[in-house]
Amino acid sequence: AFFASKVEHESKYCNGKGFQRSGSSAFDRVYTANQNCGHAYPTFLAVLWCAGLLCSPAPAAFAGLMYLFVRQKYFVGYLGERTQSTPGHLFGKRIILFLFLMSVAGILNYYLIFFFGSDFEVHIKTITSAISPLLLIP
Repeated sequence: AFFASKVEHESKYCNGKGFQRSGSSAFDRVYTANQNCGHAYPTFLAVLWCAGLLCSPAPAAFAGLMYLFVRQKYFVGYLGERTQSTPGHLFGKRIILFLFLMSVAGILNYYLIFFFGSDFEVHIKTITSAISPLLLIP
């Protein structure tokens, strides 16, 4: 909602109708940042859901909240110079990777239980709970 309101504000500020505006770098930056965030959101939801369901809900929820905070930082950084958005982008990619690895660990654990009868769920939850605070390091 914040991103959409920023796009609407810049759209009204530029005094034009439609999205075909020339020479409005502020609107272009806001619109592009909104589109980038919108395109990354389905991937985020998929890995968040898989990580929480298949691995451990608490570290997945923590990583999800961190991702939303980082996306906000990315968007605000994109409003300035594009180099200001780079840390938020890289931080977001790291969180998505963490959630993806949690999903893979949960899937591997399921197959280990199914084929070999050995369950590593406690170990995986311990590791992900220990690693999730490391996401705070920039």
